[in-house]
Amino acid sequence: MPSQRDQRLVIAGASSLLGAELKSLLQESRFSSWDFSLVDEETVAGTLTEAAGEAAGIQPVEEGSFSHAKLVFFTGSEAFGQRNLPAARGSGATVIDLSGAALPAPGVNVWFANDGVGPSADRKTLYAIPTAPGLASGRLLGALAPAGLSRLVLIFFRPVSEAGRRGIEELEAQTTQLLSFQSIGQPVFDTQVAFNLLDRYGAASGENLQSIRTRIRCEAGAAAGRNLVAPSIQVLHAPVFYGYTFLAIAELNPQQSKDALLEICRKAGFTLDSDASSPLGNLNASGDSSIHLALPESDSAQPGTWWFWGAADNIRLPAATAIKLAEKLFE
Repeated sequence: MPSQRDQRLVIAGASSLLGAELKSLLQESRFSSWDFSLVDEETVAGTLTEAAGEAAGIQPVEEGSFSHAKLVFFTGSEAFGQRNLPAARGSGATVIDLSGAALPAPGVNVWFANDGVGPSADRKTLYAIPTAPGLASGRLLGALAPAGLSRLVLIFFRPVSEAGRRGIEELEAQTTQLLSFQSIGQPVFDTQVAFNLLDRYGAASGENLQSIRTRIRCEAGAAAGRNLVAPSIQVLHAPVFYGYTFLAIAELNPQQSKDALLEICRKAGFTLDSDASSPLGNLNASGDSSIHLALPESDSAQPGTWWFWGAADNIRLPAATAIKLAEKLFE
């Protein structure tokens, strides 16, 4: 792969949590010597940061922002991605989208990074990287298919960092206000998210769990294709800052043993947390690019039914997956 400074990549949505994480990982990768361009919404233009060891400012998207780029990553909002995806594709760059904007585009390659699930990396020009729940769904589908999977139900617990820095600040502020017996502010979620599990946000919130479910179902559908089971998926709000946790119920071949199931999960690349003194939670996956699973438990009332509890870093996992794809494309 070329490594000269004239090799250019663009991070569109660079001020987001995902954009910052991607930039940090890129600086530790084989792309560290490339020329980084950081662009985002007008409202954050001028923000100072650093890229490839040098001071850098985030610029607004303008005519020519994607010119001569070989790689463009979209890490901002879906709406920002939808507005700017045509210009990025028109530049001739390979586009790797983490925003969800590319999912409905004709010819998009939804990439899961695990063999046998979804398309391979074959130098097409448009790729979509699934969310952490989408990646976990794809990994479970691929792993459990050989075990006679006939049904899969997934419930994901969404952290507030999925709404960006404003979501983190709102949970932090609400927690402090409630502990001080003050009325709470709720401009992001339009409801109390601190100390509260929810199946929806307030009517005035820009965050919509139904649309999030739709995206994850679309990603899981891309993983399932024609050969795997289409899972049932639900998404709930969890009052935590970082990290998705999830519960999975799988109906498998009744003859499937626990030892064989553990080996299947290991081979699929899951990190199995077997320490009984340290229960698995969202913090176990913090800063990790792997998907963690507790040891599966069989349902004594339903032979062949297994319960899985898992966790994944909602920011690190998709960012690391995007870089893995880029390295395959430009190796």
